[in-house]
Amino acid sequence: MLLFSNAKINLGLHVTQRRPDGFHSIETVFFPVGWCDMVETLPGKSLTLRCTGLRMDVEQESNLCAKAFRLLQKDFGLPGADIFLHKQIPLGGGLGGGSSNAAFVLRALNEVFRLALPQRRLAEYAAQLGSDCAFFIYNTPMLATGRGEILQPAAVSLAGYELLVVKPPLCVSTAEAYAGVAPKAPTADLRRVVSQGVEAWRETLVNDFEPSVFAKYPSIGRVKAALYGCGARYAAMSGSGAAVFGLFEKIPAGVERLFAGCTLFKQKIS
Repeated sequence: MLLFSNAKINLGLHVTQRRPDGFHSIETVFFPVGWCDMVETLPGKSLTLRCTGLRMDVEQESNLCAKAFRLLQKDFGLPGADIFLHKQIPLGGGLGGGSSNAAFVLRALNEVFRLALPQRRLAEYAAQLGSDCAFFIYNTPMLATGRGEILQPAAVSLAGYELLVVKPPLCVSTAEAYAGVAPKAPTADLRRVVSQGVEAWRETLVNDFEPSVFAKYPSIGRVKAALYGCGARYAAMSGSGAAVFGLFEKIPAGVERLFAGCTLFKQKIS
């Protein structure tokens, strides 16, 4: 079964508290975008995972796709699977590519082995793999709280806007980003802010990771400034970085030259 495992962006991101389990509580809106990896999942006699595209220096059993298979194998006695992953979503960008891969493997295994698990059960398995994995089971705009695994539908539409995602040639680890942020209660209700629409977001929709990440990696902050400079109606870092996205009425010609050396993705949102 071949599936196209898509990325996400974050519309606002508040780090609200450090939890006793060592994780952080957050508040954000996950929004699916069309930048995709390809994941093919077939029945097998044992687990094999083959990767092409962007290089990942990860042993098979440490890959989230393998961990997704092992979760269902343990509970349902699956014999094995052949998983082929072609990576196109940049690593270390805050775009959720690895989490998406794992969630789509769960979705594929559910179909291939006819497990008949409802979305809710698949999301429970996904939440064991990573904080944003459960979102990719539903793959529609969601307000996320807790570690990111508590999800509620979010009434937000970007229809008609053009999206430009810019991934500079560097990575920001999640642990590094959290080390630089001080948890605090949000100053505005995220659901209300998002409902105001893109034109109101520049001053009100914030990502708490930006100040410390931009201080350590000024080039990421310059990407955000450049997106506003070329006409973005809203721009922000996605997740803990390093990717930054801009929403435009129309992406201007020549942005490839402006962001030379970066990896770009464009999408007209419908």
